Amino acid sequence: MTAKTAADNKIKVVKKNKDMNQISTAANTTLNIVFIIWCLLILLPIWIIIIASFTDEQALNMYGYRLWPTKFSIEAYDYLFRKGSVITTAYKNTIIATVAGTVLCLATVGLYAYPLSRKDFRWRKLFTFISFFTMLFHAGTVAAYVTNRQILGLSNNIWCLFLPLSFSAYWVIVMRTFYQSNVPEAIIESARIDGAGEWRTLIQIVLPLAIPGLATVSLFAAIGIWNNFFQCLLLVDEAKYYNLQYTIYQTLTSIRFLKEMAAQVGNLSQNIANLPDETFRMAMAVVTVGPIILAYPFFQKYFVKGLTIGAVKG
Repeated sequence: MTAKTAADNKIKVVKKNKDMNQISTAANTTLNIVFIIWCLLILLPIWIIIIASFTDEQALNMYGYRLWPTKFSIEAYDYLFRKGSVITTAYKNTIIATVAGTVLCLATVGLYAYPLSRKDFRWRKLFTFISFFTMLFHAGTVAAYVTNRQILGLSNNIWCLFLPLSFSAYWVIVMRTFYQSNVPEAIIESARIDGAGEWRTLIQIVLPLAIPGLATVSLFAAIGIWNNFFQCLLLVDEAKYYNLQYTIYQTLTSIRFLKEMAAQVGNLSQNIANLPDETFRMAMAVVTVGPIILAYPFFQKYFVKGLTIGAVKG
């Protein structure tokens, strides 16, 4: 009877604690409504951009941005993909540069930061200072231009689109801190006692625990390489190596130039004057931002998975 009473009391305590951790139905409904409104406010600008890209240029100038196209038109996309080979080549170059640059960034940053996180590494302070020093003092654009073009020969090839962006001292510091705070020394010592070497410890023990940090580095590295057009502007002269951002930048500049010339010439260039400008900007945003938005759920899965992997169990 005593054991039964103790069990009943324990069940009551568990139910009481469970009830204390639950929120009321009214509070839950309110929070859901707030988050739904917040998500709609975030998605609204993206929706307006998409609708504007499918709106006629004159209708957009007359009625402004709407939640539904006043006059449906795909003229902006038609002009964007009229020279399909140019956009296709630019997309191919951008995808290759983004994938290769992200993988290379993960390899260089991950391998450089791991020894710096180990207290038994003799030269970790020296290499930490070397990495941190490059964040404080930068040689500038001219030195980078001369080094890439004349010394390394990174010009007019696919390598120059991602190789200069495949390492970041900032992410080395971030990953070093992540290794130190999320990879316990006890696990490394256990692997060493079991006879695991450094490479096996890194691949089978450390990297699975470092998935959230690596996913963060890969996400921001991919965004940086995807959105970068400055490297292409400096190091690429041949159109077959242009990336997507620089190709669209050149197209937009050409539209502005043609419309300015048409305004001076008058009715003789009416077709040029009617070229899409604002709608082309919106179509540009949809084309360039779309793949990155689709990549977020993929990385989010690894964020959630990595946060629940591994622990020191006693």
